[in-house]
Amino acid sequence: MAEEKAEAKPEAAAPAPAKSKSTAFMILAIINMLVVVGVGVLVYLDQQNEQKNKAEIETVIEGETAEAAKEAANQEFIGKLVPLESFLVNLSGSRGRKLAKINLELEVNNIEVQEEINQLKPKIRDIIIIILSSKTYAQVSTAEGKEQLRAEIRDQVNLFLTKGQIAKVYFTEFIFS
Repeated sequence: MAEEKAEAKPEAAAPAPAKSKSTAFMILAIINMLVVVGVGVLVYLDQQNEQKNKAEIETVIEGETAEAAKEAANQEFIGKLVPLESFLVNLSGSRGRKLAKINLELEVNNIEVQEEINQLKPKIRDIIIIILSSKTYAQVSTAEGKEQLRAEIRDQVNLFLTKGQIAKVYFTEFIFS
């Protein structure tokens, strides 16, 4: 009987440590889950603060430097470019011996002007052909002459545009023969 009592005591003592191990494991699992949830909440709150700070910075920038930003953007901005077909014209005073082949693109700032230019292309081409054919080789062969030609084309076309203006004229090809 003593042997049975001795054997019974170790068996009774064995389940107690198993319960404490499972209890400790459960406590550690709960603590681990709380830490993970806490880290997740901190990350979420940090992202919210970053978004709030960005919104505040953008508001301050828009409020204080809106004019400066617009001015800088206008100087660096290249608007929509509207290409026109090639122009092949006789230059003035050459009796048909001097031809100029010119490709150009018009820079506009909004889509309405682009659509208006596409609708008025025949009229625009006519004006540009008249301007080009009135020039002599000496007038358009220099850099100053080309700049004056750009300004004249821009100003004449802008006279009849109603939905906006042409900002710049770009020559993409300028050939004399």
